Amino acid sequence: MAGDPAAANTGAAAEVATVPAMTSPPGPPAATSDPEAWRFQAATYGWLMSVSGSTTSHGQTVDTNASFIDLMQKSDSLIGFMAYLEADKGPVGVYADFVFTKMGFTTSQAAYRNPIAGLKLSATANAALTMQMFIMEVGGVYELARWNGSSGNATTLEAVGGFRYWNVNLVGTFDALITADTTRFNLSRSGGFALADSGTTQWVDPLVGLRLRHQLAPNQMITVRGDIGGFNLANSLSWQAIAVYSYDWQFTGYQIAALLGFRALGVNYNTGSGATAFGLNEVFYGPVIGATVRF
Repeated sequence: MAGDPAAANTGAAAEVATVPAMTSPPGPPAATSDPEAWRFQAATYGWLMSVSGSTTSHGQTVDTNASFIDLMQKSDSLIGFMAYLEADKGPVGVYADFVFTKMGFTTSQAAYRNPIAGLKLSATANAALTMQMFIMEVGGVYELARWNGSSGNATTLEAVGGFRYWNVNLVGTFDALITADTTRFNLSRSGGFALADSGTTQWVDPLVGLRLRHQLAPNQMITVRGDIGGFNLANSLSWQAIAVYSYDWQFTGYQIAALLGFRALGVNYNTGSGATAFGLNEVFYGPVIGATVRF
């Protein structure tokens, strides 16, 4: 009722109580987790590399055919140094891959294709052919499609694009008679050897490809990737195929995964002619073993 003191007091109290709510500044918004937070992974791996193809330095072509076991006997780096980095946010990611190796081939793993009179691949030198190679690949990935299974597994298809940088040095070591015409191809002499040292040759291949990832279980995944690069834009054509199985162990805030797979990388690069001719026409292939950290 209008004359009820209790009712009047109640209304006054309600009015006073609403004033602070109307006039005080709003508080900070409630914290929410980012549904598309950054995801990072860093891996180190060994590529047990076998080699098949041919190389050319100073116009001297050497055919190569060696397994990882063969190369292990003469290589300065048995496996080399390899690493992989990737950062993803939502459907987009960026990655970088690094490979360094130095391999030595004996005369049982290499054959001189176009011999000069008085020259033959050295059987007494530490290696008849030495190949030092650094490959750096940088690029991006974009999720094209995703299929979620009924049991919690998922399959993801991604586009891959980027660049592959090559830095290669080839040195062929030949036993040389004093009468051998080494000046014709600018071969240097050292003792009884003639050296076809290419120096550093470098080039960059653009590349495009696809990556398919299938989650077998919450802690198991298979990744398959293929790409093609070069497109003969700079006298180069390259391709790559990778298949990797990973098994994860979950810890607070991060995962550690073991990696096991197979990788093949082919390249066909040729430049120059005569004494300046350089060529790398090889397929590098073999098992991959490594570990990665994801967070």
